[in-house]
Amino acid sequence: MDGNGEKRADWRPLVDELEARRALSVPDYGRLVSCPDPALDEELARRAREARAAVYGDAVFARGLVEFTNVCRNDCLYCGLRRSNAACHRYRLSADEILACADEGHVLGFRTFVLQGGEDPFWDDARLCELVRALKAAHPDCAVTLSVGERSVESYRALREAGADRYLLRHETATPAHYAKLHPPALSWENRMRCLRDLRALGYQVGCGFMVGSPFQTAADLARDLKFVEEFKPEMCGIGPFVPHRETPFAHEPAGSAALTCRLLSIIRLIHPPVLLPATTALGTVDPRGREKGLLAGANVVMPNLSPVAVRKDYDLYDNKICTGEESAQCRGCLARRVESVGLRLVVDRGDFKH
Repeated sequence: MDGNGEKRADWRPLVDELEARRALSVPDYGRLVSCPDPALDEELARRAREARAAVYGDAVFARGLVEFTNVCRNDCLYCGLRRSNAACHRYRLSADEILACADEGHVLGFRTFVLQGGEDPFWDDARLCELVRALKAAHPDCAVTLSVGERSVESYRALREAGADRYLLRHETATPAHYAKLHPPALSWENRMRCLRDLRALGYQVGCGFMVGSPFQTAADLARDLKFVEEFKPEMCGIGPFVPHRETPFAHEPAGSAALTCRLLSIIRLIHPPVLLPATTALGTVDPRGREKGLLAGANVVMPNLSPVAVRKDYDLYDNKICTGEESAQCRGCLARRVESVGLRLVVDRGDFKH
């Protein structure tokens, strides 16, 4: 019995049902999220590792991350890049600098590049499409992933036609009222959902995701996030613990839990076994072995930083972000060792979603 007088094994039928059906009701997801029994984490992780191995074996895929601009027109309450942060030292890489990062990454074995940035008006469709075409021409064996926020369907179509393969856009929360507490009035949950639907319709491999432990978040919110993942079936799902930033309204909020993040990684792997699931930098920020724990919970993607070392500290989404001072080769080597330490291997591969 636990402290609430509930049988500690009451969760087992829920895990059996999740593994068999790849689905649960929202209340049942909530029960898994809220259960205090650490044995649940061990069981979910074991089954998640089995589900991952059945699809991807022992492979872990590396994405070369290029954080190419920290200019952002938005004012999201949790983000260090928010427009109102006058202390943020802004930068914007040139196309040539971005291509040089990719060239270096290709030599190091990366076959997917993730171009991530704030919603920077400088990077309009013409410039961004030209960059994508140049990147695909230089490295035709590589996948290009974009993570540049909310755009019009016409913009997404143009970028897809230019050669972009994948798009990462965290849904942030499946609860509209919660979304409104994390974002300024200019941003809406409905538009975020519209963007995700447009990306899916245009043939992108689509990534969604959410923060774990963000301000005002409840177990019911997380349960709805899991139901959203179940129904949307993203090719990728990026989740990590909330980490506060000193120059935001949430500066004094507590960070999210690494343990709960890992539990949710395992649940997502069981919901959708082929999903590409990162062990995120934020997870490694709140726990020194967070990325290893994420891999043990069912993750199979890592995203080392290929950005020039000179600008890494300026892509300051949250406080104490790790890996801001390493050269790309060092960062890749460190991650390869971490991956191997939990019995997996970092592979040179585009790491495509397996249907």
